[in-house]
Amino acid sequence: MGFKGFVEGGIASIVAGCTTHPLDLIKVRMQLQGESSAVQNLRPALAFHGGAAAAHHIHLPPPPPSVGPVAVGLRIIQQDGAAALFSGVSATLLRQTLYSTTRMGLYDVLKKKWTDPSTNNLPLASKVAAGLVSGAVGAAVGNPADVAMVRMQADGRLPAAQRRNYKSVVDAISQMTKSEGVASLWRGSSLTVNRAMLVTASQLASYDQFKETILEKGLMKDGLGTHVAASFGAGFVASVVSNPVDVIKTRVMNMKVEPGMAPPYHGALDCVMKTVRAEGAMALYKGFIPTISRQGPFTIVLFVTLEQVRILLKDF
Repeated sequence: MGFKGFVEGGIASIVAGCTTHPLDLIKVRMQLQGESSAVQNLRPALAFHGGAAAAHHIHLPPPPPSVGPVAVGLRIIQQDGAAALFSGVSATLLRQTLYSTTRMGLYDVLKKKWTDPSTNNLPLASKVAAGLVSGAVGAAVGNPADVAMVRMQADGRLPAAQRRNYKSVVDAISQMTKSEGVASLWRGSSLTVNRAMLVTASQLASYDQFKETILEKGLMKDGLGTHVAASFGAGFVASVVSNPVDVIKTRVMNMKVEPGMAPPYHGALDCVMKTVRAEGAMALYKGFIPTISRQGPFTIVLFVTLEQVRILLKDF
């Protein structure tokens, strides 16, 4: 029974991830807007020390104006063609196979294990705890594919001479291992784990809670309408909770480390400080519109597909 939960979650995650990939790519491009060389070349010490006096003497150029998701999407199509909207889809496929299959299956196992058999009820706190644990494990397993996906999605925004030009997720992982070492595959892993814990806890726990509430209140019967409504609510909650961590994760994973040069960011806190100092606190919510535009459809496709797969596999 535990294995079946992994299969069901894996199938639903792969379908949802691949169908909403263009929205995820636009989100990544928007999160990297305004990330200037001036920010990346700030001395690391200034991110933690120096206080207001040091900051007073730093004169940063204003960040370029942000562009909306529609404009970003059209720019991608104009520059590289419609197929560019699916750049990095092989990495998305691998990421969903590793990360989402693990988190969905483990959440299902923990939920069944912790449910009170006498009442068949699981408190919200226990659902959140199950989401935190399963999200952390899934992220640790899927981080290499996550790094490859971010880089492949972000590559098109660079000048042609600076692009990495990964041919596939396998090529991306191979090149990273050769040029930057195996450790580069887990770059930003602490952020990935934190984000995955927040997303899984908010997304899966809130879906179950919304669904139970709708059915208990008699607002709708258990069917497609209930699944869509609960999924939409879960997608909104997950977007609000995870967006700041997602922005920092994207930037840390995408940074280019030149041989013999200091990396642009020395960890997550350094990235947060440099981003906020250069672009303002709301930079942590860059890409929120495409995030919720992607998270909403992704969550709906994920849970609607999951419920249908459960029906198909109920006799196995």
